[in-house]
Amino acid sequence: MAEILFNNKNIQLEIKEIYTDVLILGGGTAGCYAALTIARNSGLRVLIAEKADIRRSGCLAAGVNALNAYITKGHVPEDYVDYATKDAAGIVRRDLLLTAAEEFNEVTRDLEELGLVILKDENGEYVARGNRNIKINGENIKPLLADAVKKHEQIDVLNHVNITELLVDNNRVYGAVGFSVRDQVAYVLYAPKVIVATGGAAGLYKPNNPGFSRHKMWYPPFNTGAGYAMGIEKGAEMTTFEMRFIALRCKDTIAPTGTLAQGVGAKQINSKGDIYETKYGITTSERVYGTVCENVEGRGPCYLKTTGITREQSDDLLKAYLNMAPSQTLKWIESGKLPNEQDVEIEGTEPYIVGGHTASGYWVDTDRQTTISGLYAAGDVAGGCPQKYVTGALAEGKIAALSILKSFSENEPGDNISEDELRQKVETQAKQVISDYEHILETDKAAYSVEELEEAMQKVMDEYAGGIATNYRYNEKQLAIAGDKIGQLIHLSEQLKADSMHDLLFVYELKERLVVCKSVIAHLEGRKETRWHAFNENLDYPDEDPAYYGYVNSRMENGEIKIIFRPLISGEHYDHAEASLE
Repeated sequence: MAEILFNNKNIQLEIKEIYTDVLILGGGTAGCYAALTIARNSGLRVLIAEKADIRRSGCLAAGVNALNAYITKGHVPEDYVDYATKDAAGIVRRDLLLTAAEEFNEVTRDLEELGLVILKDENGEYVARGNRNIKINGENIKPLLADAVKKHEQIDVLNHVNITELLVDNNRVYGAVGFSVRDQVAYVLYAPKVIVATGGAAGLYKPNNPGFSRHKMWYPPFNTGAGYAMGIEKGAEMTTFEMRFIALRCKDTIAPTGTLAQGVGAKQINSKGDIYETKYGITTSERVYGTVCENVEGRGPCYLKTTGITREQSDDLLKAYLNMAPSQTLKWIESGKLPNEQDVEIEGTEPYIVGGHTASGYWVDTDRQTTISGLYAAGDVAGGCPQKYVTGALAEGKIAALSILKSFSENEPGDNISEDELRQKVETQAKQVISDYEHILETDKAAYSVEELEEAMQKVMDEYAGGIATNYRYNEKQLAIAGDKIGQLIHLSEQLKADSMHDLLFVYELKERLVVCKSVIAHLEGRKETRWHAFNENLDYPDEDPAYYGYVNSRMENGEIKIIFRPLISGEHYDHAEASLE
């Protein structure tokens, strides 16, 4: 459909109301699998709201060449928990890691039955890549999930609908509000159970590549932290935003490096040819930190050493990158040298907030319910469970879905609420949100554009909140400046205008990022230690402090972020009632 431009400024959006049993925000990996789980095990109505199209949305849009979380032969789920715990310097929720790891292999078998090609050896065993990964041909992994969803009549999908606000009354969720990015329509979606599965946050910091190439980043540029922002603004408790994720990537293409490090055993070397990874450590954050230090101390550029691998390995790398980052394959071909003939230069990306690699996200119980009743989180928006990757997102979607089914079967209060009762609870909220949409569309002039404010935001975060410009380092004075400037940008964002529904999407994506920035700054200031080099490199507190051997959580109260400290959780099950007793 052609883009609608609003030349007249008397805007009144068409309002469509939809009632469902379970509303899923985000049609990525976790969202699709949660819907499948509910449809396979009940007769409940499910609605997925996705701002793009579920066939090619989310982190798997371009495909992937390995499942990075799998319990390989000779290992057990507890081994994976131990690995992730060590990599995160102990700041993890073991209950979440274990329940996810126990599902890794089952969801993998299900993917294979749906049509995913998993590489096998001569004995019919999955081909392992390291101790925890298996190789796949995953270019079509997302279309396979989307096709599986479409086969279930009780699952409806709203593509090209951007959700901006949860409908919450008395700390219980009753649905969400959004708008079509193509048509002049606002949607009010009512449901007694909601799963947030929208992905993490990219674009907060100035990226590696400027201008035309700024989209060449590690995490999807369309993931703006929408799910985080919606929860933050409704008072949900969040966790570990200070554990930012900085990926170690192939320079310029920002292609993955794990395929090189694990697939062919490539070591990190500096310009002198010295292997430096053993000097700094090999945890995820230490690999980035070592690369930064080598460059700062004048021993860069840094590389992954691929010269000397076999021609067969070199050819395999060309094929592997076609599954997820074809620009890297093209770079090798254009250079006239194969991977076995040249080392691959590496660099750290800008920081991201993502619960699939680090532990940032909603504070959830073991069943993946957030501190807002009826609201669940799965995948990159769920905190406390790092290193979950694709199979972990699938596992959390399944866990959240089964938890919801259990709630319905036990007739928990509020689950069987009527459609009229749903509307009465939050109708006023919904009308106000839609009024805000119309106001932005009716505004004639704005002092700044979305792009100008976005660039200003990225500059602030880059220079004062530990971006590439400062080698990921920051101090309390810098964070205070960042907080003030982000606050000013939040104020200016209230004056933005939109000339189309697509422009309205960009306005809200900026607003979401700014809310997440505010939370990140508060968390960075809240953890007064350096527990993960590069991820939280606090120059005022350069060492680990036992006093912070726990979770830095937060909750927004009256527009401000309040920091909450919680001790480590050692049990196999956790619910929010326990937290209220602490």
